[in-house]
Amino acid sequence: MSGHRADTPMASAVPVRRFPLRPHHLVDEITPTSQVFVLAPLGVPDVDVANWELEISGLVEEAVTLSFDDILRFPKQELRAFHECAGNPRQPTLPTRRIANVIWGGIALSRVFERVRPKPEASFLWACGLDHGLYEGTPVESYVKDLPLDEAIRNAFLAYELNGEPLTREHGYPVRLVMPGYYGTNSVKWVSRLELANSRSKGLFTTTLYNDPVTPDDPDFAHGGRPVWRTAPESVIVSPKAGETLAGPTIEIWGWAWAHDGIRKVEVSADGGHTWQPADLGEATQRSWQRFSLSWRPSHAGPVELMARAADRAGAVQPQDGARNAIHVVAIEIVATG
Repeated sequence: MSGHRADTPMASAVPVRRFPLRPHHLVDEITPTSQVFVLAPLGVPDVDVANWELEISGLVEEAVTLSFDDILRFPKQELRAFHECAGNPRQPTLPTRRIANVIWGGIALSRVFERVRPKPEASFLWACGLDHGLYEGTPVESYVKDLPLDEAIRNAFLAYELNGEPLTREHGYPVRLVMPGYYGTNSVKWVSRLELANSRSKGLFTTTLYNDPVTPDDPDFAHGGRPVWRTAPESVIVSPKAGETLAGPTIEIWGWAWAHDGIRKVEVSADGGHTWQPADLGEATQRSWQRFSLSWRPSHAGPVELMARAADRAGAVQPQDGARNAIHVVAIEIVATG
């Protein structure tokens, strides 16, 4: 599958990377669009919406091609969801904490699939963007990702708005695929083709990259590793921020937590991980992140390492280290009062 129109010009033919926020900047429940991270590994295409089309084909009873106007004819829906970058695909154990929480506007992919009617043998969805070029010296005809079809039918979203405004070019204008609960690499920008298949795609971004290494006894070993799909449980401390000097009988520790399977609990440590206290956990709206907080009473002055760890509803817990979702550590200083 290519799904790529070779005449699509590239507004930027070099990778675009912008990560404006660090954990202590994440004070807003909904991240302003100007502050949402941007990663375009092949550059940014210059798409003419008048000529843009979305082709849906492969293992379907009826292939369809939709214009942007066709998409707009569906009743618009909104989806609140966290949106996280998986980080460097060649460094899967390095936490980058590139996270946002946004409101997508568009339509559920299932609405379109009512028309195409997937065949029983279809098990994967391949999504192709209009971006193309070189990635670290390797020619790439188009950015392609694959997803389990059953989850894509239940959850995927075709977005044409971000936080109530049309998508910007860097965020995938005119339409991007959004897979809530999955790392952002799977939410293909400038999407132009969706193909239903009975196997995984063999593209660069589904084989060489974005597959985590596994042991030889793991079922995914034969396929090159475990695909970077579902978001593991993670949390960040927004306040206090690293390096702060604080005083007072009570200090509010708060932040955000998120996971593909939803958050069951968040615990906070104020002694470098030796002991943990349960934090208050707010409700989630759709696929949004959840706020946690703890009123902490310091027992002594001096340096302190604050930590937060999240556990999801499937039982997974943030690891101490060695993973992209490793525990966030914030070093602060407590000074005596009185």
